[in-house]
Amino acid sequence: MKFTEMLAAAWAKNDSLLCVGLDPDPAKFPPHLKDKPDRITRFCTAIIDATADLVCAYKPQIAYFAARRAEAELEAIIHHIHEWHPDIPVILDAKRGDIGSTAEQYAIEAFERYKADAVTVNPYMGRDSVEPWLAYEDKGVILLCRTSNPGGSDFQFLKICSSAGATAEVGSGGTALYELVAEKVAKEWNTTGQCGLVVGATFPQELARVRAIVGEMPLLVPGIGAQGGDIEATVKAGRTADGKGLMINSSRAILYAGQGEDFAAAARRAAQQTREAINRYR
Repeated sequence: MKFTEMLAAAWAKNDSLLCVGLDPDPAKFPPHLKDKPDRITRFCTAIIDATADLVCAYKPQIAYFAARRAEAELEAIIHHIHEWHPDIPVILDAKRGDIGSTAEQYAIEAFERYKADAVTVNPYMGRDSVEPWLAYEDKGVILLCRTSNPGGSDFQFLKICSSAGATAEVGSGGTALYELVAEKVAKEWNTTGQCGLVVGATFPQELARVRAIVGEMPLLVPGIGAQGGDIEATVKAGRTADGKGLMINSSRAILYAGQGEDFAAAARRAAQQTREAINRYR
């Protein structure tokens, strides 16, 4: 099944737009797990098993695994999702972006080694750096557009002067860079219908603008929970006409909702509350 088909099925089956980010930090684990050699796998799979009927996707962030030489655990966790919760797509949050020959290797890593169903990609180097990802037509390619961090405005909100093709100061007219990315992906790169965009919950006006540009394209939306994005504003700005179209990510607020041996049950409660809050505004 293609990524977009898996995502649509998960939206419907679990009545959920919630994506749970897997950002395992052993320093924040419950005490009974901290000394276990496979603590990352135990922690993540417990969270997954407790929340799988409440989410539309999981999003492991590769840096949290690579920094601890835990790539094998990442493989095991994704395998666990595919084995026990095969209806839930896995988005590998890698934000890769490099020239074609290198991108080919990154795509092999994401899709063939880790078996991810989708991956986040940086579009800064242009179409040829994205083509190796697009060659996997059953996989999702989710490109950075308007990110949730404050520094995203350094470049993404700069205006492109259509007459000269040069950048100008914010507010001086023209198309914002993030709008150009959205248009380029929607109109030129998404020929197989496999693309999505990353648009932060911290900028609901820009989220609404991206939705207007890209139509039904799925949007991965980080920034609620610990980053402070407003759920009501996010859903109303980014939903499609049928109340779908979003993968609203929450990581720390769910992963670390509890610190005892019942941490997975606490994560489930947090995920359920978040899903309900999202659904309230669909």
